Amino acid sequence: MYDFFTTTTLGMGLTIVGQIFLLVIPLLLALAFLMYADRKIWAAVMMRRGPNVVGVFGLLQSFADFLKYIVKEVVFPAGADKAVFLMAPMVTLVMSLIAWAVIPFNEGWVLSEINVAILYVFAVSSLEVYGVIMGGWASNSKYPFLGSLRSAAQMISYEVSIGLIIIGIILSSGSMNFGAIVAAQDSDYGLLSWYWLPHFPMLVLFFISALAETNRPPFDLPEAESELVAGYQVEYSSTPFLLFMIGELVAVVLMCALISLMFFGGWLSPIPGLPDGIFWMVSKMFLVFFFFSMVKAITPRYRYDQLMRIGWKIFLPTSLAWVVFVAFAAKFGWFWGVYARWTVGG
Repeated sequence: MYDFFTTTTLGMGLTIVGQIFLLVIPLLLALAFLMYADRKIWAAVMMRRGPNVVGVFGLLQSFADFLKYIVKEVVFPAGADKAVFLMAPMVTLVMSLIAWAVIPFNEGWVLSEINVAILYVFAVSSLEVYGVIMGGWASNSKYPFLGSLRSAAQMISYEVSIGLIIIGIILSSGSMNFGAIVAAQDSDYGLLSWYWLPHFPMLVLFFISALAETNRPPFDLPEAESELVAGYQVEYSSTPFLLFMIGELVAVVLMCALISLMFFGGWLSPIPGLPDGIFWMVSKMFLVFFFFSMVKAITPRYRYDQLMRIGWKIFLPTSLAWVVFVAFAAKFGWFWGVYARWTVGG
């Protein structure tokens, strides 16, 4: 039986499909409880109860909302391109899901162990903007179209700074493989050897850029209800709207995973002596998600010109200067060389 799954084409195909389901199903189930946690965090900040009726402590509220979306009628706007209109949310969801193929949760726990994992994630996440553009254009309405144009400009702008920040991590670890990046942060000093400390300015920039990249508040300008009603999602209802929402939330959790892997040691234990494992990876992802939720609860929305000014005039030159600094430090053994010898013995 073992030979069937490791030597035959059908067996290997079934193994891959099984591994995909083993990743996607827990991820989608986790999204329901993350949305519940999101609402509870907002409610706590505003001194409200939040979801507390459906299920024990309201834990099943997200599932009730999903069911509500599924049973609703799909409405097509007059003059809409139906094929593209339906394809847009599917593109958004698929692109956000396939990026997880190279995300490890523990040592060796990854669907595809490739040496250019960071490049793969960066390329796939860049394609998510096509779903938004397709949805805004196919809706045949000015508000969705303006929202999709905003999203395209916003995502492209902040992908530049994200890419430059990632280059600094690559220079520090010497690899584009997430497993190797986590291994480069492993030492007897625990959390002091993780990249959050030497790369702390870029951690802040990456976190803010991730908010803009995923259209999260205070940078949810493509969905701004004050001027665009709901942006590129205005004309969507039922399951297509649900797919957009799930795709956006999956992208947020992906950013939490990237921050955990590149800055906080992934599955490494923060305390020397304690065993490493998936528990630490999931805990770090939830901690980052908590900060995502807190930002939404306590910050006002930016104007669009302010958002673009921050991206091009502050984040871009700062991240570019940091790449130059890390490159020189790695080459000539400045600050980074001293830090590496202190922590990981590099």
